[in-house]
Amino acid sequence: MSRFLTPTLEALQPYTPGEQPQEKQYIKLNTNESPYPPSPWVAAALTADEAARLRLYPDPACSTLLRAAAVRYGLKPEQILPGNGSDEVLFFALRAFCDAKHPVAFADVTYGFYKVWAQLLNVPAHVIPLEEDFSLDPVKYCALSETIVIANPNAPTGLALKPAEIEMILQENPDNVVIVDEAYVDFGAESCVPLIQKYDNLLVVQTFSKSRSLAGARLGLAMGSEALIADLNRVKFSLNPYNINRLTLLAGAASLRDDSYFRRTCAAVVGTREWTERALLKLGFTLTESYTNFLFAKTDKMGGRQLYEALREQGILVRHFDAERTKDWVRITIGTPEQMNTLIETLKTILAKEE
Repeated sequence: MSRFLTPTLEALQPYTPGEQPQEKQYIKLNTNESPYPPSPWVAAALTADEAARLRLYPDPACSTLLRAAAVRYGLKPEQILPGNGSDEVLFFALRAFCDAKHPVAFADVTYGFYKVWAQLLNVPAHVIPLEEDFSLDPVKYCALSETIVIANPNAPTGLALKPAEIEMILQENPDNVVIVDEAYVDFGAESCVPLIQKYDNLLVVQTFSKSRSLAGARLGLAMGSEALIADLNRVKFSLNPYNINRLTLLAGAASLRDDSYFRRTCAAVVGTREWTERALLKLGFTLTESYTNFLFAKTDKMGGRQLYEALREQGILVRHFDAERTKDWVRITIGTPEQMNTLIETLKTILAKEE
């Protein structure tokens, strides 16, 4: 750090992304990327002519993408805001609806960026512990008079609330925004998008990084009432009006139109997850119930850090979190059937050495 960094940022603990090693080929099961390529319609949309247009600024209104998203989700274009990944629209939301006098509430075991953004924006954070089994008790989120952020399904636990439980939170906090981060919703949970027409304090955020295989394109959506989206646009046009590049706009719209491919690849991931879950249980692992494209797992034979390192030595990356409540667990992204079979066979070898 330089001597010019502000004291506030000097104390900030930045978010740590999953490893993206370049020096060696790994089976990457650590960052919840899709094992499948994007829709063929995406490749067809990214023509040489479109690449030549990169000399021009992108459409700041993101009109083509918004029309495709509106059709897909049954909303008006004015109810949707695209972001450079769902991270950006989540940041816009905290900037719009929280400040030093307006706290944000979120779980103790959840997406790590929420805490970082609260620190960065100097927003008081109300951290609400999950239950012993990592479940989220919606009653603890009632009548808070705070902006609420809930990852649903949650990461890294994989657990999900039902829309009726989210609806109770919305009803109990009518004067505060409830942000539902649905990064993993397409792998078995129920979306809260249908509740948008009923509650003007609901903001739903989704990403194209997981179920639409566009992690490298960086695209996410915020969906809510026209008034909430206008608030987010106020932040966007004050910070980064050209936030989505030309090729990502094309890729996102093409992906939204190919619903058949989207459903097929999601079903493939879920099927592989269920197979992997059964295989891990046979090996004696403890698992949470996953509604995502990953599994949260632990074994009594070794700690989470030790297991992560043993797998890494064998060329397989998983994610380990050192916090007290998660130190015994690893998060395992669902890859191809072949990758998951390699994982299971490698685990058999590693665990056999511990007997």
